[in-house]
Parts: sequence; C-alpha cells; structure tokens
Amino acid sequence: MHIHRTIAEIRQFVGQCRAAGQTVGLVPTMGYFHEGHLTLMREAKQKCDVVVVTLYVNPLQFGPKEDLAQYPRDFERDCTMARDVGVDAIFTPLDQEMYPQGFSTFVEVTGLTDILCGQSRPGHFRGVTTVVTKLFNIVAPDQAFFGQKDAQQALVIQRMVRDLNMNLEVVILPTVREHDGLAMSSRNVYLTEEQRRDALVLYRSLCAFRAAVQQGERDAGKLRGMMTDMITTVPGAQPDYVEILAVPDLQPLETLQGGIIAALAVRFGKTRLIDNVIMEV
Repeated sequence: MHIHRTIAEIRQFVGQCRAAGQTVGLVPTMGYFHEGHLTLMREAKQKCDVVVVTLYVNPLQFGPKEDLAQYPRDFERDCTMARDVGVDAIFTPLDQEMYPQGFSTFVEVTGLTDILCGQSRPGHFRGVTTVVTKLFNIVAPDQAFFGQKDAQQALVIQRMVRDLNMNLEVVILPTVREHDGLAMSSRNVYLTEEQRRDALVLYRSLCAFRAAVQQGERDAGKLRGMMTDMITTVPGAQPDYVEILAVPDLQPLETLQGGIIAALAVRFGKTRLIDNVIMEV
C-alpha cells in the first residue's frame, strides 16, 4: 500500500493507474477507522481496480467551538486496517498542502445545507463540499463511496456532483451498526459507559418510527413527537433536532409520501451523534 502526502505524489500514482487502464475508487475519510469505513473500502475494492482512501481531518468543516483538536487520530492503526482490506493508496496531506497561504475559494450547495446539521453547524457543509471538490479534482475517481449515516452530507455531495457536472458516480452504502444498533462513528469513543447505553435511544426511536409508518401512520407531526418523547425520556439525551423530511430535496412534510428521511442529532454530554432512516412510503 502506497502512502502519499502531497498532491503531486497522489496524482502521479493515479496517473500510472489510468495509463494501465485501471478504474479508480475513492473513499474520503477523516480517519480513526471503524467497520463503517472498512465496508466502504471493501465495496470500492469490488467495484474498482484501484482504491484510494483519503485520510484528512478537514479544518474547514469544524466550527470554532467544535472538536477539531480532540478528534480521534491513530494513523498507524488506520494504515494497518486499510492495508488489511486491500486499499492500494492512502492520501494524507497536511493542511498547508490542501489550503496554501492565500486560499480563498469555496464551494457551497445552497438549500440542502440550510437545515438539520447545516442549521446547527454553520459553515460545516461549505467545508465539506470544498474539501470533497478538491479531493475529486486531485484524484479524479470513477466512483466515490460514502455512508448513509451522514445522509445529509451524501445528498449534498450528490447534488454538487450533479449541478457541477462532475464526471464520477457517488455510491451511498447503508449505515453500519454495532451489535446493539448504535450507528458506528469515530466519535463514539468519546462516550462514557453510561452515555453509550443512553445513546441506544437513537436507534430505538428510529425503529419505532419505521414500525409506525409500516403500520400506516402518515402524520409527520405525530411521528416526530413520538420520537422526541422517546429521546427526552433519557435524562442524558439533549436533542439538537428531530426531523422528518422528503428526500432527496429535504423539504418539510406534513403527510408522509414518497421518499422520506427521519433524521436525528442528539448530544450525550459533549458528544453529538447523528442517525437516520430512509424509507419509501
């Protein structure tokens, strides 16, 4: 497995792959890998000849009071895990490589980013779309792989690729969960034992939502209230948002129809976790 720290190096590597007629898959990450990341890498390995994983904790998508400095990092562990699933190259640049002095150009998707995490984390998605655009330009993949746990991010990136006529396919894979249903996240390591137990209310509330919809409930207000009540019965849970929206446009709904997403963001202590379920009604 090759490790590249500069744009010139990864471009040379990808260029050699292209010259050999190979397809390239990209898995953008911020590292501290778990099974969710590895699932994306395995899928990329199945669909593409060469898999490039980017490992970069992007400062542009963190707010001034967020956990950039504390975000979990373990480069050697990540490299071992990526190598074991057959990743061909890791691109892990320094900040000055990605954002040299005088950097002043940003990519922004409007509308989709005004709600959910975009409302509670101003500037977050501008940071995401800017860095992902740069990574797409640097690696020029045939396919890029993302997880549904970050559903809003996935929809935003799909819209950006469509609107800017980027020449690649965005592949979205289902959320990978722990044995008890908690969505896998690098931030789960922040949780205390008690908070880890409390956080299971996210999955329980989404399961209750899905069951109610399957039994015929279509009133978005009632369903949202049901999930909120379940979450707030847990003393340590502090909801950021509990929303039910149409997909892919993330428009508000009064009555469920078509593609829908139930999306949650809840704090447990200082740790903010997100989860969602997407259904067709």
